[in-house]
Amino acid sequence: MPTSTTDFATARRMMVDGQLRTYDITDQTLLAAILDVPRERFVPAALTGIAYLDTDVPVGSARTRRMLKPMVFAKLVQAAAITDSDHVLDVGCATGYSAAVLAKLAGSVVAVESDAALADEARRTLGEAAVVSGPLAEGCAVRGPYDVIVVEGAIEAVPPQLLRQLKEGGRLVAVVGDGPASKATLYRQSGGEISARPIFDASGAMLPGFSRPAEFVF
Repeated sequence: MPTSTTDFATARRMMVDGQLRTYDITDQTLLAAILDVPRERFVPAALTGIAYLDTDVPVGSARTRRMLKPMVFAKLVQAAAITDSDHVLDVGCATGYSAAVLAKLAGSVVAVESDAALADEARRTLGEAAVVSGPLAEGCAVRGPYDVIVVEGAIEAVPPQLLRQLKEGGRLVAVVGDGPASKATLYRQSGGEISARPIFDASGAMLPGFSRPAEFVF
């Protein structure tokens, strides 16, 4: 278990080299951002030893929320092709790790978190970052529209109100589905139409508020 700043830096480098580079994460700017953000600061103190493992790390007092596996998070962000002029919405930022990485890639980041305690923790850790409290599925239309929306967990379906917050040419990435059949999916807004393309198999903890609408059955 890492116990010092040097140990954590080594663990971070091993995560990047062993988990990310070997799974086709080739964006050097993204890799540098992940190397620069101390993930251990965003997990509960008792769990810092697993901060860099290939696992969803539990966060929050009830441990019901999870940070995405490093590989899943990195592949989603790489697929979103974020540039330094993009305005990004981070949905379900939890303790703020994802927003910290995204802030190193984008021009501006708005992070949304529905758990008040997690939102407060993210604000304390991130400092000046814009962390908004509210239902995740509603996004943050008042600060949009966005070039990129990153959803930090698995969802059953992308709500229309979230897709409407994309700019022309905007991208949304999320893990869609429940269980082993889930797919990381890239949505794109073009000409007022939304296209969707599965990009890789993935799994993640379900985020609250994204259940698929019930279908009427005769």
